[in-house]
Amino acid sequence: MNVHPCTQALRIMSGTTNVSIRSAHPDDAPALGALLTESYTALLAPRYEAGLLSRALPLMTRANPRLLACGTYYVAETANGALVGCGGWTAERPGTGTLTDGEAHIRHFATHPARVGTGIGTRLLEHCIGESARAGFRPLLCFSTLNAETFYRRSGFLPIAPLAVPLTADVSLPAVLMRRDAM
Repeated sequence: MNVHPCTQALRIMSGTTNVSIRSAHPDDAPALGALLTESYTALLAPRYEAGLLSRALPLMTRANPRLLACGTYYVAETANGALVGCGGWTAERPGTGTLTDGEAHIRHFATHPARVGTGIGTRLLEHCIGESARAGFRPLLCFSTLNAETFYRRSGFLPIAPLAVPLTADVSLPAVLMRRDAM
């Protein structure tokens, strides 16, 4: 088995496949781009207009180099090294880089469409909630896509307000600002 040097001792059972969660690194960018493309293309289509997705997906499916280098962005991978989930948290507000004392943000979550409902996304989110809390961050906020609102609600996030996440000057994605206070 080819194990990435930063694989954590964190393993989850997902269906019949053993999946590891580890910190992401810049060399994960190509595989993450492929995962984000597969996930967002399939999972966002029911809630977003096709024309908007055709403009938004090329922007949303690029792995963010700052996230890959931050140490709080994670990937879930199978024993053979296939990435099946990703997500993380930062103290920086997405898109602005601004900091608010004690506040953290959930960032760029995705699960492979064939693995939705197997616990991978939930385990990644639980990991992020625990790690951010241990680092002293509360509350935890996220910009949820319309289709992921239920996923975040199951983990204690509550909707605050609808928002439009600007991707470029002329492309914005409708989303929901959500917040989770205490563990």
